Formats: sequence, structure tokens, C-alpha cells
Amino acid sequence: MQSPPSGHPSARADLVLFGDIVTMHEALPRADALAVRDGRIVAVGDRSSVEPLVGAGTRTVDLGDACVLPGFIEPHGHPLEEAVVLGPAIVDIRPVTVSDADAVVRTVHETVAARGEAGATLNGWDPLLQKGLPIPTLDWLDSVAPRHPLVILHNSGHVAYFNSAAATRAGITRDTPEPVGGSYGRNGTGDLDGSAYEVPAVFAVAGAALTPGDNLAELLSAECARLNAAGITTIAEMSFDPRLRPALAAVAASGALTTRLRLYEMSTAALTSEASPGDGDDLVRQVGIKVWSDGSPWVGNIATRFPYLDTEATRGLGIACSHGHANYTGEQIHDITSAYFGKGWQLACHAHGDEAITMVLDAWERVLHEQPRPDHRLRLEHVGAMRPDQFRRAAELGVTVSIFVDHLHYWGDVLVDDLFGPEHGGAWAAAGSALAAGQRFSFHNDGPVTPANPLRNIADAVTRRTPSGRVAAPDERIPVAAALRAQTVDAAWQLFDEDSIGSLFPGAYADLVVLSGNPLDTAPAALTGLEIRATVLEGRTVYGAL
Repeated sequence: MQSPPSGHPSARADLVLFGDIVTMHEALPRADALAVRDGRIVAVGDRSSVEPLVGAGTRTVDLGDACVLPGFIEPHGHPLEEAVVLGPAIVDIRPVTVSDADAVVRTVHETVAARGEAGATLNGWDPLLQKGLPIPTLDWLDSVAPRHPLVILHNSGHVAYFNSAAATRAGITRDTPEPVGGSYGRNGTGDLDGSAYEVPAVFAVAGAALTPGDNLAELLSAECARLNAAGITTIAEMSFDPRLRPALAAVAASGALTTRLRLYEMSTAALTSEASPGDGDDLVRQVGIKVWSDGSPWVGNIATRFPYLDTEATRGLGIACSHGHANYTGEQIHDITSAYFGKGWQLACHAHGDEAITMVLDAWERVLHEQPRPDHRLRLEHVGAMRPDQFRRAAELGVTVSIFVDHLHYWGDVLVDDLFGPEHGGAWAAAGSALAAGQRFSFHNDGPVTPANPLRNIADAVTRRTPSGRVAAPDERIPVAAALRAQTVDAAWQLFDEDSIGSLFPGAYADLVVLSGNPLDTAPAALTGLEIRATVLEGRTVYGAL
């Protein structure tokens, strides 16, 4: 792992770190020195092997009790969307911001009054966590905002609630056809009921508010700062709108990005992209195509072989005893995949329910038979209800998974007590089964659904503690080392980036996170207490102090 030093001054390092270094690289898992030059690692190893790279212009840092790891990777996020919904145009009512139902309703009324004719858009409605919220019927929405547009986005991102004025503004009527992969809620007479389901319909209602304007650089800079504070140096944008490509290129050229972006363009009815796989550079690059098979467990539109429980919560949502449903048929998933896969793309498919997962695996097995590719890394996203046999089948097909393990931190008790019971709700986000199946899996937060927090994801997977303190499916707990891989080297591998990020080795980018202690030496219950002391991108400190 060491790079031979040279006596020439130009070979000296710009930065050398001495201390506890976890490389996440199998050739040398632990080290006590690391050297950086021109943004890349030039040596990793013991102190004596790296010291010759120290010169007059080298900055040296003794880490003390801190620990250095590869910068964390968020392999499934929506940073462009999050930049907008956490910006000034949209009011944040997520449970992480406003936990009380009365406060949420009060905020809605206040926002409607303040925004007036411009209309009000709010994000984060969640009746499962903000218990006591009213049912957002069209009548209720119109009573709150009788004259001007009002749109409230569900915290999952899979539903938008809108009043009559918002429908008029968007040009949506009872005669508007259902978009492919989405739908509008309707009452018994076929009239709109003020709800829009899934991306095509949600964007039809709220697209104007979700589209950044001339302030994209400012919004993305703030988003990068949030990510860097969590130790993140790379994030995948999983619902990229190619219309934003010129604006994003301008932001990247301006130097405002302090986080690498990996883009997954949303599939469209045209089944094509103007981009080619790998377009871009090491800062911003398009990796794949995103598709959706089903929706959100919190609104009842995931496809499962088991029913929702009959509880007060499910009755309030109108989903008691239902099995949910998929947004696409297996034939549609096959056709979408085949079209993009044939052009060399990696695909990432949102799939929560076990029935939806079976449908996708069936479709992908057909595509792989028709168009063999040895290293495709097809991705299943979220996989809340994925079963052990499905993890094994996916591994045999070369399909990898990204697990939304942070569901346990927020909705762990809801999953068991309100939605699915201990058998299915308790085993949600089954990282242990993924590990046993030989999966190279990753963890994610799906921001803005939950704030990016790799350390808590790691703790979630290791402890599986719910808000009440119960341990959900203890057999699904995994070791810290495996959880670390899910936020570093295995996440990089899913993005086809393992040759430059995700682990620390000569030639890799010096993307680092400095923690207050070593996770491998930290008690599981104390993992979330570790502090992010610094985040480094290409040898440049972008958060904290080093």
C-alpha cells in the first residue's frame, strides 16, 4: 500500500496524517499514516514508510484520539430536490422539524396567510409520526386555502395533496388522464379528491415549486454543507431531471460543489436518454437510470404478499387489511429495463414490497437472459420487505441492494405496532439477511425523507433499536465492519466508483471523514455519539477543522 518516496521536492506530500486510519481496503485495513498530494492519496501505511514524504511545504497533522475513514457515501439521495425543499420556497414540516400535529396544522395556516396569491407549498406531512393530523381531503384543503394554491407534500415524497386552486394552476381536471406510473385520487363520482400519487402525478401538481431557479448554486451550496457536516463526500441523485443538466454544469464549474454527485436520470415514456453511461467527470457523472416499481409503506402503495394490519392507523389511512399495489406491471418493468439496459445503462429500481421485488427480479432475470452482461450491478432500492430467499436470488443474478435502514430509527415501532406486525414489520430492512446472502449492499437516507446520517445508519444496522427501545428482529443485526462497508467501499462499488473512492489506497482521491473515535472500537450503543470532526474532499477540508 505504500508509494515509494522520491528525493525530488515535487514528490513531497501536501498533507500527511498520523494516527488511527481505517482504510476499508482489504490489502491493508488499518494504518497509522497517510500522505496526500494534489488531491490524491500517494501513500498509506506505517509511520516510518510515510515520513520520507514530509518536506518543507508539507502540512502534518497528528490525529490524537481521532480516526480517519474514507468519506461516507450516500448512494441513494435526492440532493437537488432536497436543496429546493429545504430552501426558502417550501416550508419544512417534516417530523424531524415539527413533531406535533397541532403545530403542523398551525404552520399550514400561517404559510397560506403569508404566501397569499403566490400560493403555499409545504413538505413533510406524516400522519404516522405526527399523530392527530386531519385527513387532507380536498374539502379540508379548500377550507384552509379557499382562493390560492396550496400543495402539501407527504414526507415520503410519493404523495402530494392539493386544493382546487392548485389543480387549476396545474391544469389538472377530472378528465386529465392518469400518467404512466402515477395516478390522481378520485372520489366515488370520479372527481379529483386532492391527492396525487407517485412522481409523474406529484410533479404535475408541484413541479413548479420543486424546480430550482436562478438560485441553484446557493441552494446546492447549502445542501453540500449539510452533507459535509454528516461526513458525506459523494451522493447519488436518484431522480435527476436532465433539463437541469446545463444549470448543474454551471454550478459545478463555479466551484460551489463540495460533494461529488452521481446522477440517476428518471426513466420516461421515451425510454431513452440524451446522455451516455459515464458522461461527466469525477465530480459530476451520470451513472444510471431510475425506475419505480411500487411506492411508500406509509401511504399503502407497496405491493406485498402479506396484508397491512387492521389498526387505528391503517384505518385512518384507508389501507387496513390491504396488500397495496405496484405502480407498474412486470411487463412494463421488463420493457423499461430492456430499452435502457441495451444502451449500457445501470438501472436502479425502487422496490419496497416483497411482491414488487419478485416482479422486478422476474423481469430482470428475463432481461439478463436476453442481454447478458457480466457486471451489470442492477440495483434494488429500499427493499424494506425483502425476504431472505429474495436476497439470495438477487445475489445469484448479480443484483445489488441499497437498504433504507434508517426506517428503524423513525418508524421502527410504527412498522410493528401499526402496519405489519412483528413478523414482517420487525424484519424490515433486513441487512443481516442481505449479508448472509453474500450481497454487497449499501445504506441510505433518501433525503429529504430523513436527514443524511451515515453514522446513525451504521448504528441502526448494528443495534436495530426502535424509538421505544425494542430490538427489531435481533437476528438481522450485523457487525460494525459490515455496516461501515455499506457506507463506504460497497456504496462506491454500487456506483462503479471503487477505483477512486470508498477506500483509502494510493491513487484514490483523498476524500476523508475524521471521527472523534474509531467505530470498530466503539460500543454499538455509542456509535451515534461519535462526532464528525472534519470532512475532506480531494485533500481540502470542506467541514470542520483538520
